[in-house]
Amino acid sequence: MNQPLPHEQPLDDSTRTISWVSYILHLIVAVSAVVPGAQMGPALLVVALIIDLVKKGDAAGWEATHFSYRIRTVIWAAVLYLVTFPLWFFFVLPGWLAWVGISIWFLYRIVLGMVRLNGQRPVTD
Repeated sequence: MNQPLPHEQPLDDSTRTISWVSYILHLIVAVSAVVPGAQMGPALLVVALIIDLVKKGDAAGWEATHFSYRIRTVIWAAVLYLVTFPLWFFFVLPGWLAWVGISIWFLYRIVLGMVRLNGQRPVTD
């Protein structure tokens, strides 16, 4: 008999629900980072990151890739924001442009992950 492909494996509904909650929190943060004056994200991002770190071990197969992907995305975004933070002190415009670019990259990765999660497919870098 044909074995089902990894993305066709039965879903653990609780893990998938947690993934959706985490992606939605990440999406709120990403959108608020791009929209000026909507900076409500850092607390939600910490909540989403904690959820991902705690529940990562409960996921298997393609679902596990989403937890790792979100964690890597947050870590890279944090590093990029920290590295470009000094630009705000010396040159406001370059600092702003750097942060807009990072925020758009973050939003892109979150939307890509959501699309793949909806299609029950793994997400890779």
